[in-house]
Amino acid sequence: MSRRIVAIGGTTRPGSSTERVLTVAADAARALGAEIGLFGGEYIAKLPHYRGPEWSADKGAEMIEAVRAADGILLATPGYHGTVSGMVKNAIDYFEELAGDARPYLEGRPVGLIVTAFGHQAANSSMTTLRTIAHALRGWPTPFGAALRVCAESFAPDGSLADEDIAEQLRRVGSQVAQAAGRLG
Repeated sequence: MSRRIVAIGGTTRPGSSTERVLTVAADAARALGAEIGLFGGEYIAKLPHYRGPEWSADKGAEMIEAVRAADGILLATPGYHGTVSGMVKNAIDYFEELAGDARPYLEGRPVGLIVTAFGHQAANSSMTTLRTIAHALRGWPTPFGAALRVCAESFAPDGSLADEDIAEQLRRVGSQVAQAAGRLG
C-alpha cells in the first residue's frame, strides 16, 4: 500500500536552506516507499493571505486536496524572530478548509516538523510553536523533530547538505512520518 506524504515549507528565496532540508526528509520518506507531494517556497509564496481580499476558494486548492488525501505531512519553516515564518503560517492557515471534513484538519496523521534558524533559540522556540500548531490541527507530531541551526557551512558548494548530523536528523523525521503514515487514527 502506497503512503502519500505532503511536504510543505520554504522561503521566498529559491533553493533556501529550509526547502533543501525539507527535500532531504522527503527523500528519506520516499526511500521507504512513500509518494511525495512537495509544496515549496515558490508555491506557498504565491498564496494570498488566507481569507484576505485576494483569496478565493481556488487559491491553494491543489495543496488542500493533497493534504486531504495525505497519510502524513512534513512541515518545514525558517525560525524568524523566534517563531514560524508568516509565509509558512499562511499556508497552514489554508488547512482551515479541512475543518468540515470527515477527517478534519490533520486528524490521525503523523506530522514531521523541521525548523531552520541561524541560532538555537530561534530553532527551539519555533519548534515549540510548530508542535503546538500540529496538535491544534489534531495531527500527531513525530517523536523526533529537527530544530536545526544551519549556516553556510552546513551546505557544500553545490548546494547539497554537507553536515551529516543534520542529514541524519532529517532522515529520522522523514522516516518516522513514512513509518507511521496510514497507521494512526
